Amino acid sequence: MSLNLISDPWIPVICSDGSRRIIAPWQMAEPGPFSPDWPRPDLNIACHEFLIGLVYLADPPADLHDWRNRRAPDPARLREKLAPFAPAFDLLGDGPRFLQDQEPLEGETNSPDMLFIDSAGANTARNNADVMVHRCRYPVLDPALAAMALYTFQAFAPSGGAGNRTSMRGGGPLVTLADPGDGLWPRIWANVPYGQPGTTQSLPWMRATRVSDKGLETFPPEDALFGPEAFFGLPRRLRLVASEGGVTGVIQKPYGTNYARWKHPLSPYYRLKPGTEWLPKHPRAGRFGYRNWLGIVAQEAKSEVTELSLSLRNWEGRGGGGSVIVAGWAMDNMKPRDFTLSVQPLPDLPVEAQDLLAFLILGAEAAGVALRGALEPVLAGGEAREAEREAFFMATETRFARHLDAIRAGADPRADWLADLRAQALRQFDALAVPGIDQRETDQINRIVTARKFLGLAFGGYGKQGKAIFEALDLPLPEKKGKAA
Repeated sequence: MSLNLISDPWIPVICSDGSRRIIAPWQMAEPGPFSPDWPRPDLNIACHEFLIGLVYLADPPADLHDWRNRRAPDPARLREKLAPFAPAFDLLGDGPRFLQDQEPLEGETNSPDMLFIDSAGANTARNNADVMVHRCRYPVLDPALAAMALYTFQAFAPSGGAGNRTSMRGGGPLVTLADPGDGLWPRIWANVPYGQPGTTQSLPWMRATRVSDKGLETFPPEDALFGPEAFFGLPRRLRLVASEGGVTGVIQKPYGTNYARWKHPLSPYYRLKPGTEWLPKHPRAGRFGYRNWLGIVAQEAKSEVTELSLSLRNWEGRGGGGSVIVAGWAMDNMKPRDFTLSVQPLPDLPVEAQDLLAFLILGAEAAGVALRGALEPVLAGGEAREAEREAFFMATETRFARHLDAIRAGADPRADWLADLRAQALRQFDALAVPGIDQRETDQINRIVTARKFLGLAFGGYGKQGKAIFEALDLPLPEKKGKAA
């Protein structure tokens, strides 16, 4: 049983006509393939990263001119460029193994289940605590699924106990991919960074592992923020165990490569203050919508502490348009909470209009805080009030999209947006507070009436929360008129 990830067909894809097939990597440039078709969304996102990484390793565009000249797919050229890397991409065998430690590892054999982030760890299984994570789902993996699971695990690896390193972006990083909407090859080519071809020696499993038991850190190349290793990092020391039936186990040793200061081209970054180290962003649990755009889908104007992924910044210079795929595991330390997978429109705004977009988002955030505070006499639980704030953002998404179109057309929709936010906040408040209000205690009725009054005043710019809403929208506060105001 063998599998070469360069020359063999092993990647399932769904085609534009709805049919399904298995392709070798070079066939991503053929007509037809639309998207990877693995049984899990995290594998599909990781497969995009893998294919982008292969093109970056073997035949990246040198610059924008080269990128434009080679936009048309050329499967024959891609096959030729990838062929020299085949010896480094055997999944099993006696020689170098894809994304595995160079030396045969000895020790306890774990179930291949461990390659999936949402599988139960050994302690969780022993304690019978696998409620949100699961055990024994994948006792045997076919080689293709094992290869994709291995890549996904190394690319997104969470903390895993003493010495078991996270990926170079930490556990469950946020991924953003530009998507022109025309199929697999245009999506891959849209996200390939500029650079020069690498060699097999660019791959960390082609040399002895940089063991980090003494705190050794591995930094990016001196002349760049990343190299091919960004797509093929080796934070975990692993060796697959196989039989005729497939991959039946994984041996792991601690203290793989400890990556520091790398910037992955497919992830957005932030830093605590200008001049400090850039840190990868991670998704939060729950639905991804316009409230989450800043620093991920849309650049915060003049910000020195957030940065869109290199893929989105390059895409803007390549013509932009289409949409952006946002994905990643929301983690609570070692525990997976939720997998985000969302397709969002690219704002595609001139620099001078980006401030307006930020004002709309920040204004909605401040309005959501005002609504949550006003609901205290109506909903006792903090989680219930937070759920109403989430519902507030969902209910205003359609109006937000219309105002984004207005910004693209050169208008300033902030006053209309403020009216929309006010109407939705009061609508939600009344829907919860008015029914059965006559059955409540008098003091509770008074609290509800007062909360409703001050919520309305906040959208007029009055009070602490009103000031926050108007400042977020960059609107002038109303003039004070003595005690009456």
